[in-house]
Amino acid sequence: MSGAPRIAALSGSLRAHGFNSMLRDAAVAQARALGADVDVVDLRALNLPIYDGDVEAAGLPASVVELRERIDKAQGFIIASPEYNSSIPGGLKNAIDWASRPPGQRFKEKWAALMGSTPGIFGTARMQPHLRQVLAFLGAHVLPTQVHIARAMEAFTPEGVLKDEARQKELAAQMASLVARLKG
Repeated sequence: MSGAPRIAALSGSLRAHGFNSMLRDAAVAQARALGADVDVVDLRALNLPIYDGDVEAAGLPASVVELRERIDKAQGFIIASPEYNSSIPGGLKNAIDWASRPPGQRFKEKWAALMGSTPGIFGTARMQPHLRQVLAFLGAHVLPTQVHIARAMEAFTPEGVLKDEARQKELAAQMASLVARLKG
């Protein structure tokens, strides 16, 4: 593969300054430092409609077309997400549903790095297997490593930097693994 690996980075949190957007941004900085070209996909700004086959049949909304084009261009993904009711947040699942609709297989044979942060003690350990299952069904390869950040309100500085050096190293190792697989 020639050129910089192209990665789409998504946060499953739609909050303006959510913990998972901070985690995504920390991962993006690591990936860029390793030479990756990273497109930060802001699901909140896209304002995707809820997936509806009737809407799809009538013609894709502009926000869906944009999302699909950006996912198409990516060779890999960074996905930082909270867990809602021990599973994937609706906004993230909705984006995946829209992006995965035919024609095309936008996730097939692409690598994904999963991570998550939550105020609770499990650090998205219950959500990530669900997300892994969805991505595997779509043909994506998910890195075996996962980053779990518990007690999110204590984990970041006000500037969004991870306080714990061990978590910083874990994230850096995961990004190194993702970029290395994309450089292939």
